[in-house]
This record gives sequence, C-alpha cells and structure tokens, in this order.
Amino acid sequence: MSEPGMIDSFGRRISYVRLSVTDRCDLRCRYCMAERMTFLPRRDILRLEEIVDLVSIFIARGVKRVRLTGGEPLVRRGIMDLVRTLGSRIGHGLDELTLTTNGTQLEKVAEGLREAGIKRINVSLDSRNPQRFAHITRRGALAPVLRGIATAQAAGLHVKINMVALKGLNDDEIADMLLWCGAQGHDLTLIETMPLGAVEDDRTEHYLPLDEVKRQLERSFSLRPSFQRTGGPARYWDVEGVDAKLGLITPLSQNFCAGCNRIRVAATGTVYGCLGHDQKVELRELLREGGRERVNAALDELLAGKPAGHNFHISAAAPAVGRHMSVTGG
Repeated sequence: MSEPGMIDSFGRRISYVRLSVTDRCDLRCRYCMAERMTFLPRRDILRLEEIVDLVSIFIARGVKRVRLTGGEPLVRRGIMDLVRTLGSRIGHGLDELTLTTNGTQLEKVAEGLREAGIKRINVSLDSRNPQRFAHITRRGALAPVLRGIATAQAAGLHVKINMVALKGLNDDEIADMLLWCGAQGHDLTLIETMPLGAVEDDRTEHYLPLDEVKRQLERSFSLRPSFQRTGGPARYWDVEGVDAKLGLITPLSQNFCAGCNRIRVAATGTVYGCLGHDQKVELRELLREGGRERVNAALDELLAGKPAGHNFHISAAAPAVGRHMSVTGG
C-alpha cells in the first residue's frame, strides 16, 4: 500500500504537478520546437476524464498545486471543461490551479479561467517587437497575445510574463520589458534557454546566463531579494521604483534542484521525475485499466528513482534529453 504523501529518496516532498494536456502548439518557438513537428495521434493522449482521475490520485497523495501546460493548453479541445472540473477541487484538497499559455487564445477564455477558480497565469512573451516576436515564434502575431494579456488582467487574473533570455535575439529588450511589466501590473520571470530536444537553431549561440543579465539590470535598477515564493523554481527580486517582481529561473548557471517539489506529466500520461532526465513511469494504460493501486505503485517507483538534479549542459554535443519541451510540458 502506498504512503499517503509523495516523498522522494532525497526527502523532497512532492506537492506540485505540472501537467501537460497536449503536445500541440500553434507557435514554433525557436528554442523550444523544431519548425516541422510530428505530433502524437489523439489515441495516445490522455482523455480529459483520465486527467481528472489522475489529478484526484495526486491530490489524495498530498499534491496542493497543479499547473496546466502544453504544448499550448488552450488549443486542447474541451480544455475549459477540464479547467472547471479541476477548479472545483480548489479548497477540497487542492490549494491552487494555474496555467501557462502563449497567450494566442487567451482573449477568448480569460473570463472563464477566472470564473473556474484560476487566480494567476503565466504568459510566455519573449519580445514586444512584432517583427522579433514573429521571428522567435516562427509564425506568431503579437497583437492577439497583447490583447489576451489585457483581457486576462481585466478579468482579474494576475499575469506573470515569462521571457526566455536569448543573446542576440531579445537581450536588448529585457530592461524595457521589466519597465513595461511594472507599468501594466505584471510580474516578470526571466528564464535561461534549456537544451531539450533537437532544434534547428544553435542554442549555444543564444544562451544568456542570467547572472550576467542581473548584473546588467543592476546598472539601472536597485534589486533586493524578495521573500516571495510561488512553488516553482524562480528566485524573486523586488525592483525599487518598479511595480513588478523580477523572477530568475537559472537551470544552467545556478542549479535549483535541491529544493525540487515537482513532477511533470506529459500529455500521454508519462510521468517524469525530472525535466532534464528520462527517468519516468507510464500511467496511461494503468489509468485505462482502472488500476488505482497500480498507479500509486508506479508513482512510488518514480519517487524512489527521482534524480538528485537535472543533466543540463548547454555546451553538450546533444540535448540533455531527446524530447522537446512541448512534450514534457515544461
């Protein structure tokens, strides 16, 4: 019989699940995906009711926060039904339901997300320059994303902007993005590019260590360590004179694995103990066979083998793992 909680062999308690609802996305960001992607057939993706069943198992084992991801979660058919169902568990075992989106579909659903119980969302936005945005995303239009962000804010959602710092692509926009976020009432999190999956671009060419970015920002801003925590890997800073928290996610320059409190579920029902390893268990068929005890046993196996830390090295000849970020759900 499984223990009620989920604690790995290093004593880390798992209370946070990042759950991908689809591997599909309507953008093709250069650091994240190949330009021509082959997506999974629908039969391989967890059905919505299976996702609900799995989340119920997680809640029973002490998970308090669930973040819906993709690919792009808002392109999944029936996503709002899922959000409403999971949102009904807030206050009944679940403390928080959140979502990460690229913002392209946000304008249509922002009000519904708030009504379902979501209070905050992350929006990926790597540039506010329309031409650069189109270049980085390969196909995206900036205007619908900005409208979606404004609609989300008007609906009462707290918006955090996620910006992947890319040398030579958007590094000259970071200070302006911070000022814009402060003016709009959003927080900003900067992220180092991660070597996941094969892409056409050379990641080493655009890798930008965030300690370097922080030093550059400190020439113009006064940064003080913040006590804010959101359950994720970001370290936060208060910015004097700017109404925005600055978060830094540094998987390469400053490893944060010692405090890891999360596991990741791919849209197929594959559960990964670490974003940067292939250590995993397969739950889809166990869920379809109705084997709750077997699901729990598989999760125990995952926890026993969860690595101490990731295996990211930007200069490695091959990515740390072959799967793209869109497969694992970040």
